[in-house]
Amino acid sequence: MKQKLVLIGNGMAGVRTIEEILDRDANKYDITIIGEEKYTNYNRIMLSNVLQKKMTVDEIITNSESWYQENDIQLINHDPAVELNTAKKYVVTASGKKVAYDKCIMATGSRSFILPIEGAQLNGVMGFRTIDDTEEMLKIAQNYKKAAVIGGGLLGLEAAKGLVDQGMDVTVIHLEKWLMEVQLNEQAGNLLKADLEKQGLKFLMETKTARITGDTRVTGLEFADGSSLEADMVVMSVGIRPETTVARSAGLEVNRGIVVDDFMHTSAPDVYAVGECAEHRKTVYGLVAPLFEQGKVLADVLTDKETAPYEGSTMYTALKISGCDLFSAGEIKETDEIKGIEAYDGLANSYKKVFVKNKQVVGVVLYGDTAEENRYLKMLKQKLDISEFTSVSLLSSGDNSVSDDVTAWADDETVCGCNGVTKGTILSAVREKNLTSVAEVTKCTKAGGSCGKCKGLINDLLVHELGDKVSSGPTGICGCTDLSRDEIVLQIHERGLMTSQEVYEQLAFRNPEGCPKCRPAINFYLNVAFPNDHIDEPASRFVNERMHANINHDGTFGVIPRMRGGQTNAGQLKKIAEVAEKYNIPLLKVTGSQRIGLYGVNKEDLPKIWEELDMTSASAYAKAVRSIKTCVGASFCRFGTQDTMGLGIKLEERFEFIDTPHKFKMGVSGCPRSCVESGVKDFGVIGVENGFQLFIGGNGGTDVKEATFLTTVTTEDEVIDMCGAFIQYYRETGIYAERTAPWLERMGFEQVQKVLLDPEQRKVLNARLDEATEGKRENPWKKIVDSKEAQQELYTVGRV
Repeated sequence: MKQKLVLIGNGMAGVRTIEEILDRDANKYDITIIGEEKYTNYNRIMLSNVLQKKMTVDEIITNSESWYQENDIQLINHDPAVELNTAKKYVVTASGKKVAYDKCIMATGSRSFILPIEGAQLNGVMGFRTIDDTEEMLKIAQNYKKAAVIGGGLLGLEAAKGLVDQGMDVTVIHLEKWLMEVQLNEQAGNLLKADLEKQGLKFLMETKTARITGDTRVTGLEFADGSSLEADMVVMSVGIRPETTVARSAGLEVNRGIVVDDFMHTSAPDVYAVGECAEHRKTVYGLVAPLFEQGKVLADVLTDKETAPYEGSTMYTALKISGCDLFSAGEIKETDEIKGIEAYDGLANSYKKVFVKNKQVVGVVLYGDTAEENRYLKMLKQKLDISEFTSVSLLSSGDNSVSDDVTAWADDETVCGCNGVTKGTILSAVREKNLTSVAEVTKCTKAGGSCGKCKGLINDLLVHELGDKVSSGPTGICGCTDLSRDEIVLQIHERGLMTSQEVYEQLAFRNPEGCPKCRPAINFYLNVAFPNDHIDEPASRFVNERMHANINHDGTFGVIPRMRGGQTNAGQLKKIAEVAEKYNIPLLKVTGSQRIGLYGVNKEDLPKIWEELDMTSASAYAKAVRSIKTCVGASFCRFGTQDTMGLGIKLEERFEFIDTPHKFKMGVSGCPRSCVESGVKDFGVIGVENGFQLFIGGNGGTDVKEATFLTTVTTEDEVIDMCGAFIQYYRETGIYAERTAPWLERMGFEQVQKVLLDPEQRKVLNARLDEATEGKRENPWKKIVDSKEAQQELYTVGRV
């Protein structure tokens, strides 16, 4: 017979614990969940996105009513628990329902702390904690213009930005000298303030609120120094307080929160507590990751699984305001024992400070550039010995003692900090359940289901595991938006959107940071729309493009230097041989695109290898013009009719390094025998006695598409001119990740042919291609010098 399990609280921590219990033993309990709000379980940390109208309420619902029904869970909603009888083991709700239990979990969460000052009870004064709070704030914003937010912490700033986005005049009143003083040091706090002021927020720092004015509705605030401020709405964001009313009445031990031990037991038999209401080792956690870690331990306990004790969590946080990227973790105050190392880049407006104690990183603050948060979080959590690091190498991931490449992480390392999901858990789910998309991984494992910042890492794991089998999802760009590719590109041009962040904000993407599918697409569309004004965004590119090498299945890399037209010389061959011998590269192979690949390269050797090769990358991993495969042509072959190697080199020199919606391959054959398979290339050339036959839209792979004959031209210049127009037309109209074969089918061959055979349109297209490629053909590897800073360029620069 099943035992009766009652969960008091329908929030994130409690329901996640129930999910963990169901995963371990779905038949052990009859489960009842008692909730205060009228909604089913939802993602509270996404409320700021609802307030900023980047997401809807429906989109932040984590478990719909059907989930409760499918798992035979009785949900008592909008009817909070008001009594817990630990002697007779039952719970009573506000409506009088009496629910018996064998085991009871307290997950009552917390409430916004409302300052006990005059006027706090007036209409228009509220906290920012629930969907109802959020909807009330949006309603007030439609009818009133002035808002005050008391508190410059995480939630307060997110609330303030949301109200600014609704057209309100917003002032943040903060008691301390700088913003987010718990998570940030003074310099980072001041950088944040300056950026938020640019977005329309106003601030009163080191200001104490004395009273709130008004009769029935708020009209303003008065401060301790005698000054005042008009306000139609006041949002209190000065902290949260654990909700312990029922626990105290039941006689449970309560300090700030409900006291629990390392296995989440309270002082009463068979009663447990998790989440923001629980106090563990004198600490109450208000962030989601520790709450989920507690839930896993409790799920093991309640399903009789052997488990390690919960010993506390590393605290870290990030702000969800576009244009203000920050990350903070651990201890961030200098003391006699804790010392800080910091760096500030005024041009990039980025700042980092690392706090060290006893040869270990104990805290970090990143502002402006948070790309290395996982690197530092790994150091923090694993308490790595950093005694071999210099100050420079600690601040720069050019030193690869700690990898920022998720594919190189150990299986027990955490990819999704919010939900506590490890790399091993994700890969096991991918393999066992045949998952092929980030959305499927999120649904199965919860990874990426909270703040969403780890979705790029999940995608990197999928690409590493599945290669081209990773699902790209629906055609209408991605789940972040209902806009099609054409609608987005039109808005980019009409509104003059210059960055991905502007696209996400102004086009109301559901995920304010984008997702692994739309980030590279938007970056590509911006590159095409504004080739000389848009600054390429390396973080939006796939990992292979960022690394300038292909990841192999064992975590090593394949390095493929460019050999134009498949032609090389003794000097290049000598350098390749010397590098292969020096770095013990296990495999040298002539590739299918007539180049020599070096396989099995260690990540830390990549910068030195490229420097010593002094050759450009063949972009063998990129969505770009990749290779021009040639035969020896008339130079040596008795059947050859044209100088195919010479033409191939000209084509490669003209079009190398150009971004395209998908990989773009060419073939130049010297006769109709087509030894280089020109008929299945994106752009194929076959030499004949009177010139060159041109073919377009051929693709190899699992679904082979034969190229379509376009026209015959007589000169090499005409081939290059036609090819340039074709590439640019494909760039301007193609959907990101769409090969030329489906593009040609979608556009219609007759339409494409009409454009390409029109001399005026070809001229315009080639002019735009020239504009896009100007200044992008130099060899970046020649810039690399023997320094950590320069080597770091290899991991951050977006285009080779």
